[in-house]
Amino acid sequence: MDDQKESLRKIITTLALKNEEIQNFICCLKQNLENIEANSNRAQEDLESEFSSLHAVLDELKEGMVTRIKQERASRTYELQSQLSACTKALESSEELLDLANQTLCSSGNDSFTQAAKDIKDSVTMAPAFRLSLKAKASDSMNHMMVDFTQERNMLKAITFLPVPATPEILVAECQVFDNTVTVAWTLPEVDSKIDHYILEHRRTNHEGPPRAREDYPWMVMEGIKETEYTLTGLRFDTRYMTFRVKACNKAVAGEFSEPVSLETHAFVFKLDAGSSHQNLKVEDLSVEWDSCGGKVQDIRKEKNRTNSPMHSPARTAMMSPKRAPSARVGRDRFTAESYTVLGDTMIDAGQHYWEVRFDKESKAFAVGIALRSLGRFDQLGKSNASWCIHLNNWLQQSFTAKHNNKARTLDCPIPDRVGIYCNYEEGTLSFYNSKTKSLLHTFRTKFQQPVIPAFMVWNGSFSVQTGLQVPSIVLSGQKRNSNTSSSNASLT
Repeated sequence: MDDQKESLRKIITTLALKNEEIQNFICCLKQNLENIEANSNRAQEDLESEFSSLHAVLDELKEGMVTRIKQERASRTYELQSQLSACTKALESSEELLDLANQTLCSSGNDSFTQAAKDIKDSVTMAPAFRLSLKAKASDSMNHMMVDFTQERNMLKAITFLPVPATPEILVAECQVFDNTVTVAWTLPEVDSKIDHYILEHRRTNHEGPPRAREDYPWMVMEGIKETEYTLTGLRFDTRYMTFRVKACNKAVAGEFSEPVSLETHAFVFKLDAGSSHQNLKVEDLSVEWDSCGGKVQDIRKEKNRTNSPMHSPARTAMMSPKRAPSARVGRDRFTAESYTVLGDTMIDAGQHYWEVRFDKESKAFAVGIALRSLGRFDQLGKSNASWCIHLNNWLQQSFTAKHNNKARTLDCPIPDRVGIYCNYEEGTLSFYNSKTKSLLHTFRTKFQQPVIPAFMVWNGSFSVQTGLQVPSIVLSGQKRNSNTSSSNASLT
């Protein structure tokens, strides 16, 4: 009976996941239908606009060329009309002289004939008819104004839709995720010299597989990428995956996005458990500030209404051991007295983890490390066998020490303003680093018998925590080199 119920539960889970997958696909199809309608309308509008622009250019060219023909006709007509008028007047004058010459030739008087013949000769010499050019000043040919648009017509007939760049393919095997950076590489099906740039989009998600219709995070856009590889730096991995897609663009149009690829982002994410922190600590998200007033009235009200604060394993299946699952613990009392402590809300019971904390070096006291869940509400970090930490003390005399089980070792190094904490649960290793230089400050080596929790303490000061960080490569390589070396701090473990 129990086996049948368990089998039925698995079937129900499988069906629920399949239904969710189908619903997501239906939403995607509906969105695609809407996009087709909108995109086709936009394409048609753009096409009509382009043809209108083309018509406008042709009309403008036609108007200009017609104007030139009219101007040429007017100019030539004026030249020929002027020449015609001059010739007509010259002809009239010449005909008058011809009549006069004929009349003179027929006269009988010698004296008058001689003078008349001389006058006619002088008139003929100065006559306009003999100064005229009998060549037309303008040609009647308009061949230079003829056109042949055969080539242009062929070009217009060749007008078609723009060539769209091919769809890239993301090369998963060449993508890398390390040191909170992601390098994405892709390729095209064939070389295209007309590609101008690429557009890469990415977004965070907690779901493996194709993008869902409704995601918690938007796409982030990286434009103007010239190579077929891009590296994103300075990332904070607070989700299980990052999804990537890329498209190619030429000078005019962009191609289709590649198939989305999800890359797993291993990192340790936790929040601060404000419900159990000391009442003099003002906890806001991942920042803590000492508050001498403590808001006692408000804290009393919160204490009465407080529910159990969750203490669970990292919500990342890739980082959990196969047999491990998130589990809640019973809510604990607030830290009190001189234990100005606040814990993380996520326990560590497997794997390698790293986080950083920036603190005010002027704080009268500050400590960071890890603690067991059994850490007492009056216990100060490092003063019992339930916690390991490095401790800065600026009260009366400055000291910088590593502390565990009420034993301390002075750290002979400059005090950084930002510390990186590395925890390897299986190896029982807890190391502290200068997060800027990644120089090792101290290492505890022990054997964890139960889950541990990030722990912090501050008195008259402040600090902020950064999570979602991967273990830096330089830290991993340093740990490997020292894995077979006995710890010089064994007396504190």
